[in-house]
Amino acid sequence: MKVLGVTLARGGSKGIPKKNIKMIAGLPLMVHTIEAALRSDVFDHYIVSTDCEDIASMAVEYGAHVPFMRPAKLSGDKVWSRDALKHAVLEAEKHYKCKYDYVMELPAVAPLRDENHIKDAFIRMVKANPHVDSVTSVTPIVDKHPKRMKRITEEGWLIDLAEFPEGEGSRRQDLEQLYIRNGAIFMMTRNCIVEKFSRHGDICLSYIMPNNVSVNIDTMIDFKLAEVLLNG
Repeated sequence: MKVLGVTLARGGSKGIPKKNIKMIAGLPLMVHTIEAALRSDVFDHYIVSTDCEDIASMAVEYGAHVPFMRPAKLSGDKVWSRDALKHAVLEAEKHYKCKYDYVMELPAVAPLRDENHIKDAFIRMVKANPHVDSVTSVTPIVDKHPKRMKRITEEGWLIDLAEFPEGEGSRRQDLEQLYIRNGAIFMMTRNCIVEKFSRHGDICLSYIMPNNVSVNIDTMIDFKLAEVLLNG
């Protein structure tokens, strides 16, 4: 059984410039993910796929492998993660001269995910095989439940979502517990990403993580929150 770990870390970032190498809690952002991946001892090979020489150098400095540079056509902000991930898998197989059974993507924007989460998700995937295509990490929705979401019409009227009518009120404790992807772990079979060209496939198993380790950094507010939590 061979397992590939991948972190996709392109150089461009509109929300937070040079986000992947921006310092947070004493380390560049992506290094929190690199160190967790290496400590997990789950992967036969762990690589960083990037189009940026600075990111590549930093990844290697902290122990990750960068066996190829990602082409520009797969590095734009409109490129889907699945495209870059499939490319990474196929290029890694060429470089290491092997064929993987599983692939785990560890986004750099989830610095609170640690080696234990990686191990747990890995075990969950392997135990469920061959009945599932993937495992995706999620976290419980606390206060932003779909029943409390609204649409605003052209006239400025506030209306319920037709799919999730709130009615006269909704107490949090009465709402069905729902979950949202937290962007920390995407694990899948090789067949799922390479043949089905999907990170989720037909049957996706959940891996639930608590809210306090589920900060996905898109904005400076996310960045500051993650920094507070990392600093304890």
